[in-house]
Amino acid sequence: MRVLFVIVLLLDSLLSFAQTQPLNQATSDAYIITRMAAKFHVQPRLVDDDFSQDMFTSILKNLDEERIYFTLEDMNKLNAFRSSLDEQVKQRKNDFLQTLLSLYQSRMAQADTMIDNICKQPFNFSTAEKFTVEEDTSYPANATAMHSKMYKSIKRAVLESMAEDVIDAEDSSHTLSKKELDALEIKYRKRTQHLYKRSIKMKMEYPGGLPQVLGEVYCSAVATCYDPHTEYLPLAEKENLEAQLGNNIFRFGFGMDDDEENGGVVINSLKPGSPAFKSGLLNKGDKIMALQWEGKDRIDVSDASRQEVGDILSASNHDKIVFTVKKADGAVRELTLQKEGIDPDDEDNRVKSFLLKGSKTIGYISLPAFYSDWDNDDNNVHGCANDVATEIIKLQKENIEGLILDLRYNGGGSMREAMELAGIFIDAGPVEQIKDKEGKVYTLKDANRGTIYSGPLLLMVNSYSASASEMVAGTLQDYNRALIAGTPTYGKATSQVILPLDTTVSLSGSPSNMKPTSAFLKVTIEQLFRVNGTTAQKKGVEPDILIPDILDMSSERELNEPLALNVNKIDPNKFYRPYPETDYAEAKSLATKEIASDDYFITLKQYIETNKLLQQPKDMNLKWEDAISNYKKEDATIPILTKRINGWKPGFTVENNQFENERLKADSSLKELNDEIKEYLASDHALDIAYKVLLVQIK
Repeated sequence: MRVLFVIVLLLDSLLSFAQTQPLNQATSDAYIITRMAAKFHVQPRLVDDDFSQDMFTSILKNLDEERIYFTLEDMNKLNAFRSSLDEQVKQRKNDFLQTLLSLYQSRMAQADTMIDNICKQPFNFSTAEKFTVEEDTSYPANATAMHSKMYKSIKRAVLESMAEDVIDAEDSSHTLSKKELDALEIKYRKRTQHLYKRSIKMKMEYPGGLPQVLGEVYCSAVATCYDPHTEYLPLAEKENLEAQLGNNIFRFGFGMDDDEENGGVVINSLKPGSPAFKSGLLNKGDKIMALQWEGKDRIDVSDASRQEVGDILSASNHDKIVFTVKKADGAVRELTLQKEGIDPDDEDNRVKSFLLKGSKTIGYISLPAFYSDWDNDDNNVHGCANDVATEIIKLQKENIEGLILDLRYNGGGSMREAMELAGIFIDAGPVEQIKDKEGKVYTLKDANRGTIYSGPLLLMVNSYSASASEMVAGTLQDYNRALIAGTPTYGKATSQVILPLDTTVSLSGSPSNMKPTSAFLKVTIEQLFRVNGTTAQKKGVEPDILIPDILDMSSERELNEPLALNVNKIDPNKFYRPYPETDYAEAKSLATKEIASDDYFITLKQYIETNKLLQQPKDMNLKWEDAISNYKKEDATIPILTKRINGWKPGFTVENNQFENERLKADSSLKELNDEIKEYLASDHALDIAYKVLLVQIK
């Protein structure tokens, strides 16, 4: 009996340590973040009561944005820390984290049981029942109110999924029988049940467990209190971010598609030489049924979306995970995989070019991100600027008379690459100004005389074009070198650097000499200014030609970030010499007429207006007739936005250059992807406007 007692005590101690250790690590990391921010951040702030309030708000928003888990009883306990988190951070205390873990763990377990109980019985969509705005946006008073809110939240989700299914059906005018409606209810009640339970399990079965999740949320809240782009990065997030910027990519080596009919995801491709390929156990068409991180419980993903599965798989780059897959013949198999680093040079080219052939031949290049060559920093052979230059040379051999560079949805990346890309199109001179923490202003210069392309140029941008994209657009606009078309850009004009979470590091130190750490800090160290002295911070780059975009209904811009930095203008660079101004009056007039007469843009305007109205908070009747009515209002414009308008054709055909044609002959899967891209470009009404506008400038 005594031996058993000792074993129980030992197990309790181990469990306590497993929960406390991540919390203690978080308090240490949080303190280091504040010290590093004080040392490096371009506008460091005091860690005081205001800081604490912002931090508290961020944590609660991250853990319970829908206000569905924590109750008012819980909030009374947590609110005791609302103005004292600054002291918790400075003194490296974990009182708040312990309280948070205890409450959150209990409520998540409670919610998991509630979800099962709620989803045991079918929902009645014929009774009058409302989910009010007040209920939706408030914390429930207690566990009973939590159950009521969870019930209504799940019922709303099932109702909306059913309505969307009916509206998306080929014959959306068909009136459903009771039997058909009941079958839909069962289908989406089950899916919604799994969705809600999976959101809980993803936290509970995170590789480091729930204490690790809360620790990372805590540290992330500390970092983002300085500005939206200062971030705490656990190792996996740091590696994933660097992969976007051109460093090693950690992958299993398979692609996924949503199984639209049955839910879940299926394998659609395997990359030769990858862990998935080498296992010999995965095939195209396999359905992923479950995932299980090493040492954790199984997560059912049989009806998860591709986004959900991707989120689970991105949690770690170095832990093993067990895949449960269903083969085409119905057999279920398990296999264990671990990601491997893939050299980005082994990936397909990330810059693609096409020929738009109409009354004139215009080159088109899409640049999705500003990635750099991590292994050859001096030569930068495989950076995006060099890749764009290579594509331009290919296009010039096809005798293009103009060039469209598409930076839509390009969220930025390497500022060096942005500088070099701008230098492709201007002779030489300053391209950007940088202001550091001490207020010193430095100039980024294109030191290389000459250009790779000097012909007519148009840049396409939208509200997701940010940072390095805005630098290029602003520079070429200031030099009168390019016509900017689209919508105002995001408005981020700050620069960050990724550092190990270590107070002894310096900005001048070599990365290879820095101590290895398990977490990192992406910290804002500079403000960016255009050569004319203005800044895109919170303003964005205003296009010369306005082309409406579906993102016009989104509020995701730097201006709307509550902790975004405020920046004033500085003096223009005295060595900045723009090219002669170009008259865009005819181009603007043409764009206005084309947009006004194009059914797509007319419908887009209606869709944005309708969507904004529907997104306004309002009480929701949880009845079938009301849900269908709302979806029909919103859906009336969707077909014309998602499908090519009958009889509509752009003013060009999309073709590949001769170099790409040779490459496509040897790779059928690459050709299939290429054909999809060409079809998409041929249905892009904004690109059609850009093409016609550039024709005017070529005259």
